[in-house]
Amino acid sequence: MALKKQEIAELLDEKACEHNKKSKSGCAKPKPGATAGGCAFDGAQIALLPIADVAHIVHGPIACAGSSWDNRGTRSSGPELYRMGMTTDLTEQDIIMGRGEKRLLHSIRQAIVDYAPAAVFVYNTCVPALTGDDVGAVCKAAQKHWGVPCVLVDAAGFYGTKNLGNRIAGDAMVNQVIGTREPDPIPLGNTRPGLSVHDINLIGEYNIAGEFWFVAPLFDELGIRILCTLSGDARFREVQTMHRAKVNMMVCSKAMLNVARKLEERYGTPWFEGSFYGVQDTSKALRDIAKLIGDPDLIKRTEALITREEALVDQLLQPWRDRLRGKRVLLYTGGVKSWSVISALQDLGITVVATGTKKSTEEDKQRIRELMGEDVKMIEDGNPRALLDVVKELRADMLIAGGRNMYTALKAKLPFLDINQERDFPYEGYQGTVELAKQIALGLESPVWNAARSGAPWEQEHRLSETGA
Repeated sequence: MALKKQEIAELLDEKACEHNKKSKSGCAKPKPGATAGGCAFDGAQIALLPIADVAHIVHGPIACAGSSWDNRGTRSSGPELYRMGMTTDLTEQDIIMGRGEKRLLHSIRQAIVDYAPAAVFVYNTCVPALTGDDVGAVCKAAQKHWGVPCVLVDAAGFYGTKNLGNRIAGDAMVNQVIGTREPDPIPLGNTRPGLSVHDINLIGEYNIAGEFWFVAPLFDELGIRILCTLSGDARFREVQTMHRAKVNMMVCSKAMLNVARKLEERYGTPWFEGSFYGVQDTSKALRDIAKLIGDPDLIKRTEALITREEALVDQLLQPWRDRLRGKRVLLYTGGVKSWSVISALQDLGITVVATGTKKSTEEDKQRIRELMGEDVKMIEDGNPRALLDVVKELRADMLIAGGRNMYTALKAKLPFLDINQERDFPYEGYQGTVELAKQIALGLESPVWNAARSGAPWEQEHRLSETGA
């Protein structure tokens, strides 16, 4: 039941990706060592793990589950089943004796009996893919016997990189889940008279640190129902209804472009890419959604909401802007965050001296140039020495990057802010921009930096004695 070479090639050569349009060969093909920093299984799992009421079973050795579980700081407003690590824990004996399929069937049974999930997702990994376990047949048999949807996510790590795994996950949703249920009717009395309700999807929104909860109330006020956020704080029954949305928004993510494209091809749903980071990008995203829906009354109400929210957030940000104006930061992150976060920082009056582009497409780089000018410095090499050389050269006051770069900054006695998925603070929307300003200011102004840079107490005493003070 493993993916065929042609299927992998089609996922790599995504038609909707600007990078692939310019390249005959599409995304980089899998090569030895190419999965460093995340394999296809890792990408598939983190893309779907936030679906909170599903039992996520990793079919493979225990290390696959242990190395990747809960590595994205997503939040759920209800079920916590997604936090339960489940694996078939294949051992050498299981592999030698060919017991992989039997262990998987028993694992699915235990998950259904003990936790009553809305569905079971089975992630195929390298070992069972190599030994030839028919994971698809096991899933079909389990679904028929227990009546619970069992979805195969065939994402063996050796297929390719994390990005490919994201697309494999999206493909599994499109082919096995989306379109299998109709949306719930809107209860009478839940909307004010004369207000039309419009359905949308947000693809690639992961609700990191609960940040989408800053944005969701804005949609509620406008009468826009979010059928599904794939996959932050999502439920299985929501994913099933995604085919009925009027508009799909790709939220800061190239990884699931195949989902947006296929929903457009199959159901005629228009889509666009936007961001909720920063005041200007949040306002633009709301405008683009209203424009694509095409309801004149919605467009009018959206403009009124934006005017109100921008005026309010401008007042809240002013004290922080006074403290942050003129500060210089080095932004080192990947993909669309390499440009979407720039907009948020510029809203605060901060100068971004350079940005990382290791995982960015040509389209991402063009957006960076539009925001920062043609002569912007883009960093491909993210090793610690190179980053610190850029910090020194461009006189950066702070490094904003992922958690793996934290110790690089701390060893250099440089203020640091975590911007990636492991963070604990929400930065989306108007309120999130205020939180971002607060965290940057607290990081820059912490008294620990003066203490760290002043040297040890005995060194200070020695200097004083030499000067005779």
